[in-house]
Amino acid sequence: MEKYVSTRRVFLQRGLTILAVAPTIPTFLDQTVMALNNPLDSKAVQQPTGKDGKILVVVQFSGGNDGLSMVIPYGDDAYYRGRSNISHPASQILKIDNYIGLHPNLTSLKSLYDSGDMAIVQGVGYPNPNRSHFRAMDIWQSAQPERQQPTNGWLGRYFDNTCPGCDPRVGVAMGETLPLAMQGDKVLPLSFERPDSYRYNGRDKADYLKLNHADLPPMGSTPAKKVTTPSDQLDFLHRTAMDAQLSSEEILRLTRTHSAAGTYPANEFGNGLKTVAAMIAGGLPTRVYYISLTGFDTHAQQLQRHDALMKTLSDGLGAFWKDLKQQGNDQRVLMMTFSEFGRRVQQNASNGTDHGAAAPMFLMGGSIKQGIVSRHPSLTDLDQGDLKYVVDFRSVYASVLQNWLETPSKPILGDQFPLMPLVKA
Repeated sequence: MEKYVSTRRVFLQRGLTILAVAPTIPTFLDQTVMALNNPLDSKAVQQPTGKDGKILVVVQFSGGNDGLSMVIPYGDDAYYRGRSNISHPASQILKIDNYIGLHPNLTSLKSLYDSGDMAIVQGVGYPNPNRSHFRAMDIWQSAQPERQQPTNGWLGRYFDNTCPGCDPRVGVAMGETLPLAMQGDKVLPLSFERPDSYRYNGRDKADYLKLNHADLPPMGSTPAKKVTTPSDQLDFLHRTAMDAQLSSEEILRLTRTHSAAGTYPANEFGNGLKTVAAMIAGGLPTRVYYISLTGFDTHAQQLQRHDALMKTLSDGLGAFWKDLKQQGNDQRVLMMTFSEFGRRVQQNASNGTDHGAAAPMFLMGGSIKQGIVSRHPSLTDLDQGDLKYVVDFRSVYASVLQNWLETPSKPILGDQFPLMPLVKA
């Protein structure tokens, strides 16, 4: 019994509350939660520095965002020739210079750009682009185009290289499943859809919940003796990083008590951004947050659908950055957007666009160097109807890793890609 009480105290002191949302976890908890008394775990659960350090927020546009309808080359007649039914009049575009401008609904992002807090990287892609949603997404998330079935992502490898065995709160993805980009071999961060969606649903739930209250006595019976070895402990840490969740009470407290400066849109994207902002305000040790906006596969009736997506994006990010500025956290947060591919220059017969290749990326934050990075791809010198890439997306990743997250990029990306002037010195 004394051993159990001691273990329980260690569990509480380390603040790692394990909550299950999948049917695989209860048995694991029953078999390995006692492994926390292993002295070898002290170093492994050290806290990362996200509470006071720099934070990266990744926004994924799922479905293949039409970059030519987001950053619009209104100064090029080829844009209007190729898109007679789905183009935007020059008079409505939020002009950046005499060639490009932002979609009319991206008013919040135009304000960010004008205030010096946004950079636009044009023509981002990679050699021999793939036009399959699943394969292209694997390439962008793994940053390993040469691997046909990647098992980890570029951010996962960042976690593996900088804090193997660290607190799973080092990364948080908003959604039911953890994206490949966040999956490491040693570290598997958290993923959840709503802050009230997790509870331990295994057997002996009442007894399990007692573990999370220091003022309550331990379970009524001494648990069976467990054999704890370094191998068991490593397995525990791996599984914990995959399935452990923050205390639901902690997350709910942060989201319910957080007073946002702006009004977030009442949709999944807005709610996700509001939760991320609340966690940042709450001082969690998270280094990377990941959130997705879906619906970009606009093969038909693109004008109406993409217009709505751009408004959702603008409203959500406008509220988010207003919130961060009120918190005083805007200088230590960098946001990066990406999609698995852009879309073709020529509209199709359904007033939509088909899968393409290169597209722009946005980077936002108080530490970003404002401006247009790289040249816009030609609208007439095409690769089978698609824009030719100008910037390898791994150069953007390398720049974020080295100049923002302050870690060498070569061990993570497998090569040293050219750095770009995206972050202020």
